Amino acid sequence: MFCPALRSLLACAALLAAATLGATADDKKGDDGFKPLFNGKDLTGWRTFLDPKLKDVKPDDIWSVKEGVLICTGKANDKQVNGYFHTEKSYKNYVIRYDWLYKRPEKVEDEEKFLGNSGLLIHIQGENKIWPKCIEVQGMNRDHGKIIPVSGAKATSEFDREALKKVRKPIGEWNTTEATVQDGNIIAKVNGVKVDSGKGDLMEGQIGFQSEGAEIHFRNIKIKELK
Repeated sequence: MFCPALRSLLACAALLAAATLGATADDKKGDDGFKPLFNGKDLTGWRTFLDPKLKDVKPDDIWSVKEGVLICTGKANDKQVNGYFHTEKSYKNYVIRYDWLYKRPEKVEDEEKFLGNSGLLIHIQGENKIWPKCIEVQGMNRDHGKIIPVSGAKATSEFDREALKKVRKPIGEWNTTEATVQDGNIIAKVNGVKVDSGKGDLMEGQIGFQSEGAEIHFRNIKIKELK
């Protein structure tokens, strides 16, 4: 016969195993249909573009990969560098999900005044330039997720800054952004909470991420294409 203590131990082990299996199943369910856009090693499948005025700056000065994390310095020689890396492929309807964090400055008295800047560029059109016609899902820490039309594009926005402030993690910690793009409609979420929704006039194009003066890290960039 089992003693009461052993029965309790076995019961706890069974509950722990069930919980672990459940968490694994939930994790897999959350990733159903998603495929990596970033391979965690290099920028295969992506192209880079830097402001042509910066003659002495090279892509390797701005973007590098370390231990599965894509690092964008945002600067070179202590000067802001504007540019972006973008997919080779064009996309129409999809959900894109990625983790991001800004390198935390040594002194931050008020996180709402931190102006770390970047952005997710949706449906990039035409020639490469600073900045191309597209719809931006703002990457600035303070306004992250806000939908913005760029260079002649059109888009509406219902940005909820208070919702963002409640869910955004402190500077230097990982956050997750998800943008659903379908037939011009865009929904932006940060850490699972909707912070903006709107509709743009662009229906298809490349996807990009900006370099805009701050060091920002990206990982787990994934996409699920929709019909």
